[in-house]
Amino acid sequence: MPNPLRRLQHRLKRLGLLGATSLLLAAAAQAAPQEGGVLNLVAQPEPPSLSHAVVSHVATQYVSGKILQGLLTFGTDLKPIPVLANHWDISTDGLTYTFALQPGVAWHDGHAFGADDVLFTYQQFYPQLDKRMADIFGEYLGSIDSPAPDTVVFHLKKPFAPLLSLLGSGLRPVVPKHLYEGTDFRDNPYNLKPVGTGPFVFDEWKRGSYIKLSKNPHYWKPGLPYLDGVVFHVIPDASSRAAAFERNDVQVLRAGDADYADIKRLSALPGVQTSTSGYELYSGLALLQINTRKPPLNNPKVRQAILYALNRPFIVNNIFFGAGKVAQGPFLGAYHDPQLRQYPYDPAKAKALIAEAGVDLSQVRLRLLNGEKGGAWERLAEYTKQALLPLGIKVQVVTSDAATWYQRVSDWDFDLTYNFIFQVGDPYLNNAYLYRADYILKSTPFVNVGGYNSPEADALWQKVANTPEGPQRQAVYSQLERRLNDDLPIAPMFEMSYSTLYHQQVKNLLRTATSLNEDYESVYLDGPGQ
Repeated sequence: MPNPLRRLQHRLKRLGLLGATSLLLAAAAQAAPQEGGVLNLVAQPEPPSLSHAVVSHVATQYVSGKILQGLLTFGTDLKPIPVLANHWDISTDGLTYTFALQPGVAWHDGHAFGADDVLFTYQQFYPQLDKRMADIFGEYLGSIDSPAPDTVVFHLKKPFAPLLSLLGSGLRPVVPKHLYEGTDFRDNPYNLKPVGTGPFVFDEWKRGSYIKLSKNPHYWKPGLPYLDGVVFHVIPDASSRAAAFERNDVQVLRAGDADYADIKRLSALPGVQTSTSGYELYSGLALLQINTRKPPLNNPKVRQAILYALNRPFIVNNIFFGAGKVAQGPFLGAYHDPQLRQYPYDPAKAKALIAEAGVDLSQVRLRLLNGEKGGAWERLAEYTKQALLPLGIKVQVVTSDAATWYQRVSDWDFDLTYNFIFQVGDPYLNNAYLYRADYILKSTPFVNVGGYNSPEADALWQKVANTPEGPQRQAVYSQLERRLNDDLPIAPMFEMSYSTLYHQQVKNLLRTATSLNEDYESVYLDGPGQ
């Protein structure tokens, strides 16, 4: 027993409070994090890359978030929390952001972390790799400099309130300059064996089996992490993932790791806890992306008919077992116009629109590319095939692994595909790139892969960027949402709800607004299974 607790025990004994001592010691023992053990998770699907600085895939973020870190993250109250930035100051005019960096931080290979890494990351790496970042910085950023080795200053041309969100660990981590400078960023070998500053170090990736991370013995936060390691198991079959969780071979299942049909049963298992916390920064929106380049999908009436033909309440309640609600439009939350025209399930209206469009569907066969997201998504693809058949639209479902899906959608090699995005607050940060004509790029599934080209919508996106926060900006967003809702290059399906299932010995798992993708520095195992 530690001496301070022993002294407290003697003191309470003299006061006749020995029973209280026992309770206190039990509580203290229970509250003290235990060191050691390996946390077993599921990589579903197997990620195409292990660096979310390069590939913004949800499976990549899940693994990479334990290795790479950003300047800050966000609490469940959506307030920023320091990570590699010790603290920061924002000028009263909102044009200068000064970040003081954490001292004594080293990359996993021993190189010192510093301002040069931050400057390289945001001056060269992301602007070259990510057109979205390049456009935002071109619009708002004047310059970045380092007046001292431990200080980085962002100078803006005009206020940009979402800047801190843009720099969060879950979206834009800092990368090591000494390993990326002068290389092809997309083909750099460290995308598959990342070197970061986080609490866990990449150890091994055995394709089709597991990804192993080990404790960083030189982590810049003394005493952390508690775990000896983290292993992500590649288990393609949903029933096998559920069985592994039941046996406690894996301790955590995210939404999508467990088949939605199994969540209720698994949640009722002894010692299993369920929470929807940890996604506060992510408003998930499931989408049907449509390749608008070729007939008949180049006709807005056909796209509208497709959405009328899909019974979205049935999809939410029977395919995803209530894990969400029908989407009301392309934008979520305060940015959505409640007066927006809706597309209720109406097969007769769908058929009438096909007739109005005057298209010949007799020789049309559409490929719906399915990206192996799990059982519910596979059932959704098959349901879509059946739902569109009465319209005369024949659909072939093609299922591929995550890496192949990522590449084929990026190359526009699809007719229909289901995808989902996280709207991180302001739609300009995420949604814009799905619709703007200057983002018709072969680079990622999270840009305008459908080829939508509307000068009117593009002009409204630009107007949004140039309009300060307030009623005027909201009015512009309403105009824009109406245009996107009428053209319907992307069919919004449902707003997603996320449940995390975990065994009770897993502690400190859900602590931030992007919890499951965070670094797990304070996660520990308590009790059986450690």
